[in-house]
Amino acid sequence: MSANPLILASSSPYRQELLHKLKIDFIAESPAVNEERLAQEKPEQLAVRLGIAKAHALQNRYPEHLIIGSDQVAVLQDRLLSKPGDRDTAIRQLQLASGHCVEFFTSVCVLNSNTGQYLTDLDITYVYFKPLTLSQIERYIDLDTPFDCAGSFKAESLGVALFEKVLSEDSNALIGLPLIKLCGLLEKFQRAIL
Repeated sequence: MSANPLILASSSPYRQELLHKLKIDFIAESPAVNEERLAQEKPEQLAVRLGIAKAHALQNRYPEHLIIGSDQVAVLQDRLLSKPGDRDTAIRQLQLASGHCVEFFTSVCVLNSNTGQYLTDLDITYVYFKPLTLSQIERYIDLDTPFDCAGSFKAESLGVALFEKVLSEDSNALIGLPLIKLCGLLEKFQRAIL
C-alpha cells in the first residue's frame, strides 16, 4: 500500500495547496457528498460526519489507498456561516462577525479503503474579529473576493487584517485542513511523513 499515492477527497484548491506542504504524492478528486445538516446535529458532529462521508465516497474508486476526507463548519453564535457565493452575502456575514468570535470546526478523516478502517480528528479554531466598518468590509471583499470561503474571508491572504486574534492548535486548519492532526493520523496507518 505504501507505493500508492494518497487520495484527497476534495476539489478545494486551498486543501490541495495545504497538502502539498507535506511533500507527498497525492491525487485529488471531488467526492459527491450531500452536505446538508441533519436535524439537531451539532456543528462539530456535522464537520466530522462530512469528513468521513467524503473519504468513503471515493472508497470504491480507490480500493487500495489511504483516503483523506475533511470538512469545515463555521459558527457564529449558534448560526452556521456558509460559503457566501456572492458579494452581498459576504458583506452580511462579515457584518455579523464584526467584533465577535467565530468558531471553525475542521475535521480530518483518514480511511484505509482496503480494510474499511478509518480514524478522525477535529480542530477547533477561534477567530476574533475586529469591529469593522462597512467600508472596511467592502474594501476587503473587493480586494480578496472570498466568495468560496466559509465565513467570507481568506485567512491565507488579506483576511488576517480583519482579525484581532486567532486561537488554534494548527494554523492550517483555518484554511481548511489540519495538517498536524493529519500527520498524526497518517502515522497510525504507518504512513509517517518523515
